Amino acid sequence: MNALISVSDKTGIVEFARSLHALGVRLISTGGTAKLLADQGLPVTEVAELTAFPEMLDGRVKTLHPKVHGGLLARRDLPEHMAALKAHGIDTIDLLVVNLYPFEATVARTDCTLEDAIENIDIGGPAMVRSAAKNWKDVGVLTDASQYAAVLNELQLNGKLSHKLRFELSVAAFNRISQYDGAISDYLSSIDFEASRSSAKPVRNEFPVQTNGQFIKLQDLRYGENPHQRAAFYRDLHPSPGSLVTGVQLQGKELSYNNIADADAAWECVKSFDAPACVIVKHANPCGVAVGNDPLQAYSKAFQTDPTSAFGGIIAFNREVDQAAAQAVSQQFVEVLMAPDFTPEALAIFKSKANVRILKIALPKDIGASRNATDIKRVGSGLLIQSSDNHVLTLSDLKVVTKRQPTALQLQDLLFAWKVAQYVKSNAIVFCKDGMTMGVGAGQMSRLDSARIASIKAEHAKLSLKDTVVASDAFFPFRDGLDVVVAAGATCIIQPGGSMRDQEVIDAANEQGVAMVFSGVRHFRH
Repeated sequence: MNALISVSDKTGIVEFARSLHALGVRLISTGGTAKLLADQGLPVTEVAELTAFPEMLDGRVKTLHPKVHGGLLARRDLPEHMAALKAHGIDTIDLLVVNLYPFEATVARTDCTLEDAIENIDIGGPAMVRSAAKNWKDVGVLTDASQYAAVLNELQLNGKLSHKLRFELSVAAFNRISQYDGAISDYLSSIDFEASRSSAKPVRNEFPVQTNGQFIKLQDLRYGENPHQRAAFYRDLHPSPGSLVTGVQLQGKELSYNNIADADAAWECVKSFDAPACVIVKHANPCGVAVGNDPLQAYSKAFQTDPTSAFGGIIAFNREVDQAAAQAVSQQFVEVLMAPDFTPEALAIFKSKANVRILKIALPKDIGASRNATDIKRVGSGLLIQSSDNHVLTLSDLKVVTKRQPTALQLQDLLFAWKVAQYVKSNAIVFCKDGMTMGVGAGQMSRLDSARIASIKAEHAKLSLKDTVVASDAFFPFRDGLDVVVAAGATCIIQPGGSMRDQEVIDAANEQGVAMVFSGVRHFRH
């Protein structure tokens, strides 16, 4: 058996090559890899010796040769193929170990030039990988160090690779080539060539001429949004740390399509808070959000907002769930429970509720880094791609536009309400007080109706809206929406501003003696 090894990432390659040699496998290698193996005392044949042709053009040409590709592509079951190899003195290559030039890592560097990027586009590597992967019935192709152990195990047990493993390796190889070519296309398609002429580094457009999304399937789902729809759950090739797809399910039934969509809404909302927080989501909208001194207090306050909607909801915490919080949550019907961690006592409480899906998702220290940079929506045969709504509002951003000034406590509640409104479907109206939602109006065609629904929700939950603050995700086009929230009890309002009737709304606020601030930012969420 002959193995050709040519790797940029040399993690584990010496140990792997040593194990192959112990099995009687002949080692063939290129440049730096050959030197490394030889320095470790392993017998290795350089590709230049195999092809009787030297590497050239600074290593750009070394494996693009019939003695390499003939050895990879020849079908062992076709006599004419084997006769051709014999006639030209070509040996078969039965195992190919290749990982590619680090193009992705190179272009991720802030100091990367176009020349750096171009020189890190691998040519010979992908060509060999494609040849070996095409001829998978006869050749095993490894493109990642994580595959070494499985290959060695089969070789040591059986002396050869099974068809199943060779096919799996072939699929992984073609996937890797697709990812690699996609990264090159994304990068080059983003470059503004004319603007880059006068710049040391390439000037890149935020949205490339062509985009090549790469996603890996995590699981098939029982069905989609409705039982007659088929569905599967995929993750980004390189997911953001702390995102939903990085979670580990500790117990419970398989997640459904709707579970996942709602869980993402809850998780993205809860991790935006610094203080201990709880978010309860139903049908993609937060129906209760609160911060507290600990998870139990945060949950208790969030649940009060809308106990009816919380039934069968998705619950997320941004702190470890302890026994007290778990005991409180276990009193209601919950579909999914998420947190950075759970104490053993908390998990023990839910053992008797085997259907509850419990997810553990590690939160990174840098929450900003855990947010997706782009947001994608399917429309017909196209995509809408935008930068994600990751705007963070601070006290210094607020502009008081009324005679009445918000109190220090109201300012904190305004920021809290504004964070919640960011995750509520438009049109969004959110009443808050003392770090908890008091009424949420979501997804209505009229902002006026959202305001009324939020008031009704509070009434049903027996919560008083007196002296609450209100967040509106977009401006009030008329004073009537403001009149509704003030009549319900609000004394302080936050909204983006920007309406042609802003002054009319400001005058209405002054007339009724309430405070109002402009954020200058809109948070439509469709």
